[in-house]
Amino acid sequence: MELRNNSESKNPSFSLRKYVIGLLVIAVFTPLRLLASGTAWGEWGGEDIQSRLGFVPEGFQKFGDFWNHAVLKDYGIAGYDQTFWQQALGFLLSAFVGVLVIGLITFAIGRFVSKKRQAQS
Repeated sequence: MELRNNSESKNPSFSLRKYVIGLLVIAVFTPLRLLASGTAWGEWGGEDIQSRLGFVPEGFQKFGDFWNHAVLKDYGIAGYDQTFWQQALGFLLSAFVGVLVIGLITFAIGRFVSKKRQAQS
């Protein structure tokens, strides 16, 4: 896949608008996870790992509590997660914050690379 923005072409190989719309559609469906039973793959805590494997790996013990400072812990808003709809709102907010943060990081890297290429030319 080639990523370029060619304003002369009527069929560009990459459309930022389609990409953003796709991410937003995926973000809207994040509350569906609330309908599933159990935990999502990879979101296990130390107790879950212990029950699945019979032990907790050393690295997990060492770094397992690193993310306790999350802004939207457990994909929700603290104190506003009593009903399904409140939890769904928390999931949506988490998804949009995540998309926004990743988008800003990607934009910043793209600007940095673009400026570096222009300086080399």
